[in-house]
Parts: sequence; structure tokens; C-alpha cells
Amino acid sequence: MNSHSYVNRRSQLEHYFDRTAAETWSRLTSDAPVSRIRATVRAGRDRMRATLLEWLPADLAGVRLLDAGCGTGALATAAALRGADVTAVDIAASLLDTARERLPDLTGRGRVSFQAGDMLSPVHGHFDYVVAMDSLIHYQLRDILAALATLAPRVERGMLVTFAPRTPLLAMMHAVGRLFPRGDRAPAIEPVSPQALTRAIAEHDGLSGWRVGRSERIASGFYTSQALELTRA
Repeated sequence: MNSHSYVNRRSQLEHYFDRTAAETWSRLTSDAPVSRIRATVRAGRDRMRATLLEWLPADLAGVRLLDAGCGTGALATAAALRGADVTAVDIAASLLDTARERLPDLTGRGRVSFQAGDMLSPVHGHFDYVVAMDSLIHYQLRDILAALATLAPRVERGMLVTFAPRTPLLAMMHAVGRLFPRGDRAPAIEPVSPQALTRAIAEHDGLSGWRVGRSERIASGFYTSQALELTRA
């Protein structure tokens, strides 16, 4: 997928996560002490990860899973411990270094292959499931739809994604977030109406063989994200 808006935002995200805030995100995704604000983000991400993992089959032995935007690898590791064959992709090579360092012994379980690059690239192959946790929240609705349509032909069973739901509270928190030091800011999150996203998925030609399933919103302090399940119709 090579739309100008997608490529431009992907470049911003790579710079932020790979250079500007690599250490911050490494701490956030560990058990190291963090500020109260970041602690709410950590708690929200933990709940979201648990939700997405719960939506996957309990037994993942032999299941091919793409962790699209894997960060420091917590979800990929959890899936592999349940038997999955995980391809974990992120644009930030420094976060993948941390993920490799944290990967436990998977003997007798599944496997994880960490790869730096575009999570949408066809070179990663075909999968039973795709999980994209908080990796599409920085993109506009049209790019989210295009991303899903790009992945869909290479996915057999389901796509679990998250997006930033458009709410007054989330808009207020984003405004407050702009007061943080510039070095701590991520590229802007793009709030999306849940109703508009669901309707657009139903109307998109590239997603005609898919239907929307479960949805759950997680709100924890400065973290608000909504999970959405897409399954083969």
C-alpha cells in the first residue's frame, strides 16, 4: 500500500519509535517504574492485549499469526507460548532488538520470527490470523480500510485490530497531551467513529468477504482504544 498519507505517517512513526522514544517505549512495555500517566497507558495496553489474545483460539498450535506492529513483542510471545507460529513485524528496529532480548525459551511451544519492515508487505506471507494492536490508530479512516483490504487476501480466518474511537474525552486528552515535551509525543492519533468504520468495512469492495464480529473498548486514564474483530463471512 503506497498512498501518500500512509507512507508519510509510516515514516513519522518509524522516526518516533525507532529513535525519539525507543527507550520510553521499552520502559513502558516492561515492569520498570513509570509515571502515573504512563502507568494508566501500560494498564490499558495490558488489558487490550489480554482481550485480543482471548479472542484467538485457546490452542494455537500450528496457527500462523501475523503480529502487525509488534513493538517489543509481548503479544507475539504470548501467542507463541500457546503454540502459534508468529511473524512479528515492526518498522522500529530498536524495538525489535528489545523484543528479541525478552523472548523466552519456546522449546516445545510455537515460534516467533521478528522482522523489521512494513507490516502490510506481501513478503511476510499468508496467515490464519492477523492481530494489529494499536498499530493503525495513527492512520486516517481511508488508510485503515486500505490496510485491511491489503491484508485480507492473505488471511484465512480472522483479523483483530484496534482503532482510536472518536469520543469527547479522547479529544480532550489529546489536547492535554500536546502540552507534553515534544520529544515525548507520538505522531497524532486519528480518532475514528466506530459506526463509520463498521459501515465503511461493510461497503468496501476489498472487504466484501468479511464481516464485523466482536468489539470492545478499553479505557484506562490516558489510554483509550477499541478492539474490532473481522472474520470470514
